[in-house]
Amino acid sequence: MKLQAEIRDQKCSIEIKRNGDFVVAEIDGRRYELEVSEPENGVYLLKKDGLIFEVSVTPPRISSEPFRTRLRNKEFEIRIIDPKRLRSAATEHAHGDGLAEIRTAMPGKVIRIIAAAGTEIKKGDGVIVVEAMKMQNEMKSPKDGIVKLVCVEEGVAVNAGDVLAVIE
Repeated sequence: MKLQAEIRDQKCSIEIKRNGDFVVAEIDGRRYELEVSEPENGVYLLKKDGLIFEVSVTPPRISSEPFRTRLRNKEFEIRIIDPKRLRSAATEHAHGDGLAEIRTAMPGKVIRIIAAAGTEIKKGDGVIVVEAMKMQNEMKSPKDGIVKLVCVEEGVAVNAGDVLAVIE
């Protein structure tokens, strides 16, 4: 998976691959092979050469906001850009007919459907949970409305940019 990240107005290229129990991350050409675990939601342990780093991640409420991360005593805001999504970014929030699509930002597996078709939801309510690289990401509704369509089933694999649900 190839992404771009922006930290303090500095952009970097990221490529992430799974290799067995390890995650291989290349950040601006520097290669890191890490063992990753998630002991609790939003808390990740990164293990390398006997060192363990705890990273807390608070995902954005809407896709245009940054992730808030904490490593040791430092906090960072990280904005993630998936190059595959750049093509549709111009129309991402333009829902002339009142529909909003919930799309996954990275490949993964649907773990849970929180809101079935016909469910009334509020902006920020969880709709679907997708697991990517052993991390569970709750996909939230971008607006108040009704779940018009759920396009996936639990247990299926999804690709970056796939439509998971439609909110009316």
